[in-house]
Amino acid sequence: MTESRSPRTQREKYGEELRLRRLAAGLTQEELGELVVCSPTLISHWESGRRLPRPDDARRIDQALKTDGFFLRWLEDLESKYADHFAAVAELEQQATLIQQFALSLVPGVFQTDDYARALFRAYRPNHTAAELDEAVVIRTKRAQILDGPLKPVVWTLLDESVLRRRVGGCQVMAEQLHKIGDLAEAGRMRLHILPFGVGAHALQQSLLTLMSFDDSAPVAYAEGFLTGNLMDDPALVTAGQTAYALVLGDALSQQESLALVRAAAEEHTHGQQ
Repeated sequence: MTESRSPRTQREKYGEELRLRRLAAGLTQEELGELVVCSPTLISHWESGRRLPRPDDARRIDQALKTDGFFLRWLEDLESKYADHFAAVAELEQQATLIQQFALSLVPGVFQTDDYARALFRAYRPNHTAAELDEAVVIRTKRAQILDGPLKPVVWTLLDESVLRRRVGGCQVMAEQLHKIGDLAEAGRMRLHILPFGVGAHALQQSLLTLMSFDDSAPVAYAEGFLTGNLMDDPALVTAGQTAYALVLGDALSQQESLALVRAAAEEHTHGQQ
């Protein structure tokens, strides 16, 4: 039986190549750090794929390892438009065969309408231009391309009822957003469940959670907070996430009941009701 391994991102492949080239040059992380003018810890972060070097760092790496611009050129292909804590997640969701999401207060990014996403970005960017907001919206909503295929990934979406009630962007924006979620569920593109307020305390009350499974790699879990995120591949942590998701799903409404609640909430927003 083949041992299941964690999926490798392009960042991790970059880091592994850096490690192999360093070893081939007969250098320790400390020695390479001296040549690149950085700490051995930073070299370790690069080699593990947790961080990427800056262009100036990559240029010095090429000089130290005599790799003729290899790492600088590859870096240009790896620069992500996403926040550092989410870049690997965005890459992995392109490979996933199964995505299970729980959202505590906001519609998951992959389902957001342009207007809903714009309202979110405007809320936490005190100084912004229309062009900056437009760019951020395009980057976020582009993730929805993973839904274009009819079969993969299989998507399960579990939403706390608060997601339906918080009026992001105004009545019309919210109504359109909820109808989009309903349309995706009715079209069979995702499995939708709502966790109603009446459930009370539940296993995922403190965090957004995304679980991803792959054809030829071990599953991962991702939890996110304010300006930070934690991508986990430790089997014990992933199993804990899967267990928590199953517990919450067990308390959720059926798909039919969930869809009815989403449509009703959309109509309430349409008519300006709380």
